[in-house]
Amino acid sequence: MPHITIEYSANVGEYHDIGRLVDVVHAAALDDGLAPLDGLRTRAVSRDHYRVADGQPDHAFIAIAARIGPGRDLETKQTFIRRVLDAAEHHLEQTPSPLSVAWSIEIIEIDAATRLNRNHVRTRMQGHQEDDR
Repeated sequence: MPHITIEYSANVGEYHDIGRLVDVVHAAALDDGLAPLDGLRTRAVSRDHYRVADGQPDHAFIAIAARIGPGRDLETKQTFIRRVLDAAEHHLEQTPSPLSVAWSIEIIEIDAATRLNRNHVRTRMQGHQEDDR
């Protein structure tokens, strides 16, 4: 954990490399230390049908949601969302575009009692680490 979803208005993809944005968000989340590499998942989804503010075509949005397990204190969660949002916003600023972006990020805590997880990636990664010895 966390599982991060980057939801964005389709016009963002016209000007920015979304695959690279996923990489940047993933790296920022990993650098924060909130989650181990084998528990981190980051994905993006475009929204083709949207309206931002008054509907002008140069308005855009990026909403980041991070689903995490319970137990982190408020300061840890706030540090995490600031780090991830700062990295994402900085990345987009590196490529000029006519868009004005409305950004948001939130943490959603998962109820462990109503979640089931089978992480075969973790098992495989542990096998690769043993092979490297």
